[in-house]
Amino acid sequence: MTRKDPVCGMMVSEATAISAKKGNQNFYFCSASCRDEFINPDHELKSLKQKTILSFVFGVPLALIAMMEQAGWVQLLLATPIMWAGRDFFVSGSRSVFVNRAANMDTLVAMGTGTAYTYSVVMLVAGGGHFYFEIAGLLIAFILLGKLLEVRSRKKTSEAIHALMNLVPEKAYVSRGGFDLELPVDQVRVDDIVVVRPGSKIPVDGQVLDGESSVDESMITGESIPVEKSKGSKVVAGTINKTGSFRFIAKRVGADTALARIIKLVQEAQASRAPIQNLADKVSSYFVPSVVVIAIVSFLIWILSGASFIFALTTFIAVLIIACPCALGLATPTAVVVATGVAARHGVLVKSAAALEKLANIETLVFDKTGTLTIGRPEVTDIVPEDNRVLEIAAVCEKRSEHPLAQAILKAASARSIRVNDPETFQSAPGRGVRAGTFLLGSGRFMAEEGVNVERYEHDRARLENEGKTVIFVAEGTTAKGLVACADLPKPEAKEVIRQLKQEVWMITGDNHVTARAIARQIGIPEACVIAGVLPEDKAREISKLKNVAMVGDGINDAPALVKADVGIAIGSGTDVAMETADIILMKNDLRDVLFAFDLSRRTLAKIKQNLFFAFIYNILGIPIAAGVLYSVTGWLLSPVIAGAAMAASSVSVVTNSLTLRKKNK
Repeated sequence: MTRKDPVCGMMVSEATAISAKKGNQNFYFCSASCRDEFINPDHELKSLKQKTILSFVFGVPLALIAMMEQAGWVQLLLATPIMWAGRDFFVSGSRSVFVNRAANMDTLVAMGTGTAYTYSVVMLVAGGGHFYFEIAGLLIAFILLGKLLEVRSRKKTSEAIHALMNLVPEKAYVSRGGFDLELPVDQVRVDDIVVVRPGSKIPVDGQVLDGESSVDESMITGESIPVEKSKGSKVVAGTINKTGSFRFIAKRVGADTALARIIKLVQEAQASRAPIQNLADKVSSYFVPSVVVIAIVSFLIWILSGASFIFALTTFIAVLIIACPCALGLATPTAVVVATGVAARHGVLVKSAAALEKLANIETLVFDKTGTLTIGRPEVTDIVPEDNRVLEIAAVCEKRSEHPLAQAILKAASARSIRVNDPETFQSAPGRGVRAGTFLLGSGRFMAEEGVNVERYEHDRARLENEGKTVIFVAEGTTAKGLVACADLPKPEAKEVIRQLKQEVWMITGDNHVTARAIARQIGIPEACVIAGVLPEDKAREISKLKNVAMVGDGINDAPALVKADVGIAIGSGTDVAMETADIILMKNDLRDVLFAFDLSRRTLAKIKQNLFFAFIYNILGIPIAAGVLYSVTGWLLSPVIAGAAMAASSVSVVTNSLTLRKKNK
């Protein structure tokens, strides 16, 4: 079986990979360096910090001595440790040329600094000439400084992953054999009885057996209000119990928990590639060889024009260094890593960089109705006449029923503090209505069968049914008392979200046309953009008729449509949603997160394009100056040291620009 390295994204075989455990999960790595970086993310930062400090400790006196143009052997002694500190550039650059048959950014750095250092050594041994030790040394010092700033910035972008990993407690209290045992969390098994104490973290996913409490689920869903838990409630690993205590049965443990799956999704998204990155890679594959040619040509032109060898060599080195677009390799990944981290903290899981990029260009957005645009359960909307007696009769009739409409009526009665007595007798006519003692509740047909005249309420019935509501008549004996209307209401935020969306918005549902159009009117979707009466298996076919489309659904019934859409967005609790089908998952079940996802996508794509600009602008402006094009007119010749500083500034600009994605969403 193959696994993805969570650091570099490479696919590796379990048989040959280096494995390590973090928390209660096993991870697989292509190399020891990737493992060390993942297990100890400060390792790379610490190493770079040491190399940078060393390079400047030797580089500053090197520059001072070089200004006096003397002590060549001292310059060599000072420059050599700096070259050793920058050895990774030579290893990476050489491996790229000889193993991959293609030059990379490190190849340019290695050629530039290596040429300056080697030439200086030869001149020193030969007994004379100009030395370039300070150029090689300071150049590596500047590049290492740029790398250090880059790694420090990149480390901040992975905080979301590490924060999620730290949510899982190391220990769990499990009831076995009549005793409460404290066990490592990775030893908890499915069907174990787990005891949760006040203030402790929940170790695995499960279902409450007994006890009551409120649980802070903000770290999983982003929802700040604690959720009340009692018998039958689901609990999720990583969430924090508040004041009460309870026991629950473990349902998902280890890598199967919702938190572990979320961590895996975010890791895969951060390691994935956006399509626009392919353009950057293609440009780079032509750019690096072209730069080498330009450097050689500029060297030869100055030699042939009578310039000194030192002058020609300076242009050769400067071209190689200023042209190195190290930031090009950072332009897309840094923006993607920052964006997916921001999204994760907001309760939005982005499964791939491609989905993030495609979302920015979506023109049509299709919403499922039930549970997506609507609350997903019926609510009492109208009582005619507005009389508690009507609702009381209805509640008595429905007290023994588990039907969703019955639950809506009982909830409404409870909200009005109406006492609901047990019915003396109970008879049900399936599909038509019920009789509870002298009380009747049901359809117009049922009322007619029971000899109840409901003509006085026919106008209200027609009006309410035209609004997409389900109407139930209420009677006492043979006298009609009124009616109750129920409907699955739009979510409170639905209308405002639809108004703010810039895409063409459609609604698709298996519900009837009357109900669908009524909901559409309430939230501002044109009737022409309503597709009703569609079976789940037919939704995908309807989606395929639209172009450049994103689908928002519950992730389960809408799975085929979510897969068929260019971008599938699942909205739900995050534990029940079918994560495999959607590209983006909205954990909080809040439609406003659709706006957040679109906004983040647009800003991320903009940042990638800005990063590509920063990656090339220094090179485009600097190459002609480095080659000496302006020298004969202005006397300007770009120093290799200044070229190195500009190249480092390019990388820092890209990383800093990507990190600005975090500011708007704090």
